[in-house]
Amino acid sequence: QVQLVESGGGLVQAGGSLRLSCAASARTFSRYALGWFRQTPGKEREFVAVVSWNGGNTVYADSVKGRFTISRDNAKNTMYLQMNSLKPEDTAVYYCAADLTPLGSKNKEAYDYWGQGTQVTVSS
Repeated sequence: QVQLVESGGGLVQAGGSLRLSCAASARTFSRYALGWFRQTPGKEREFVAVVSWNGGNTVYADSVKGRFTISRDNAKNTMYLQMNSLKPEDTAVYYCAADLTPLGSKNKEAYDYWGQGTQVTVSS
């Protein structure tokens, strides 16, 4: 069982930055790929970024490429999402998720565990 807890969401003006964190409970944290997804009311949960088990491979959605950076610290059982140059369309609930494979996926169905989400609101 893996428990994931997100933090760091909030209200920010367009052009600003936020850093999300995802703390995991599992002793085997370092074996899993981890991803960030986001969701707005009435829309499907969409992929944002994924990082492989050792941080060596990262993949981003085109909409956030060049603005967001995903990373992880296996010694702290924590994953991060640094979000810069935020836009109003980035407003969503952001979720972290664990995929019990080393490399991860853009497909939300591949993920086995999810956090409760943290709200990010970007004002124009």
